[in-house]
Amino acid sequence: MDIIGARYSHVAILLHWAIAALVLTTIPLGVYGANFGGDLARTAKDIHKPIGILILALTLVRVGWRLSHKPPALPDGMTPAMRRVARGTHIAFYVLLLVLPLSGWWMSSAVPVRHPISFGLFDVPFLPVPRGFASAGPAHLVHVALGFLMIGLAALHIAAALKHQFVDRDQVLNRMLPRSA
Repeated sequence: MDIIGARYSHVAILLHWAIAALVLTTIPLGVYGANFGGDLARTAKDIHKPIGILILALTLVRVGWRLSHKPPALPDGMTPAMRRVARGTHIAFYVLLLVLPLSGWWMSSAVPVRHPISFGLFDVPFLPVPRGFASAGPAHLVHVALGFLMIGLAALHIAAALKHQFVDRDQVLNRMLPRSA
């Protein structure tokens, strides 16, 4: 099946780009907040946390949408190996987009001195997890390791999209771009 003209739904496109923008925003905030001290680092962490919760919420919506709406077919010219890589990459993204925010929420809930995860008008409740570094430490290790994996996977995803657009010229990128693009 030729994919020219086959597109993701408007909802899938909106969720994809909203989550991508939030991920690309929260990564540098998390890195800065974790590696520096002072008021600016505290502010970076305070912004990083609710963005993570928002990513989790939007990912849950996206998973629900994806389960109920079939995506466009991959191009006929893709080898079976490349199809497996594409599917595996998307599954890995979904897992990371769920586990990364959950591990951060766990860590924020478990540390002895907790700072609220605030959306301004309301705070997100802390998870009912054991308090202390014995609980927060492993959550932190998972969060950091998966954060680096997310950076690598995002770079791979962007490189693959550009390859499809400029080398393969197979319209894969166009099916996820907003119509105005």
